[in-house]
Amino acid sequence: MAQRVLVIGNKNYSSWSLRPWLTLRMAGIDFEEIVIPLYGPDSKQAILRHSPAGKVPILRDGDRTVFESLAICEYAAELAPDAGLWPADAGARAHARSISCEMHAGFAALRSAMPMNLRVVGRRLATPPPPEVDHEIARIVAIFEECRERFGAAGPFLFGGFTIADAMFAPVLTRLRSYSVALPPRSQAYSDAVFALAPMEAWIRDARAETERIAMSEVPLA
Repeated sequence: MAQRVLVIGNKNYSSWSLRPWLTLRMAGIDFEEIVIPLYGPDSKQAILRHSPAGKVPILRDGDRTVFESLAICEYAAELAPDAGLWPADAGARAHARSISCEMHAGFAALRSAMPMNLRVVGRRLATPPPPEVDHEIARIVAIFEECRERFGAAGPFLFGGFTIADAMFAPVLTRLRSYSVALPPRSQAYSDAVFALAPMEAWIRDARAETERIAMSEVPLA
């Protein structure tokens, strides 16, 4: 087995797994992936063999075990200090960390109403979403617009070049696309840039090729 292994859930559903996977790929860090389908009768035990936390994603690097998506991304930044996974400017870096933590811990209403499902494009919510969902979408769009205006002059991503912040928001971009949420031109251009990344395209191809099907009511709020 390779020294560095990333344990993930279904690529179609596991937004938590996409974040560090994309970060590691964009940083050029080699790893072997192990995919554990979620919600099977043996899924929990299979995950526990890799980490006592019992959740994906998990990075095993030799005798080190790193879990939680943002922690793995931070670890990747230490493994590849020249990859630019955080902005070089201290102020931009502080802002990138702040919005990454906000994404990691927040937006529960949107997660619940709009599960990640990469096989779906053009879906609309069956009923008007609760006000909390509209509020959270507005906040996400405000983050995109502010970052692109203040920090994005050097490239197409939130802080110009690709950073962990982009990886943290990549899953929500899939939700916005799946559920036909219209974005302002600048935010739409940002979304298009993320979807055009070669690793992102590869993840989506793999996701659509998976055979497991999970009822949307069972998809985690990640």
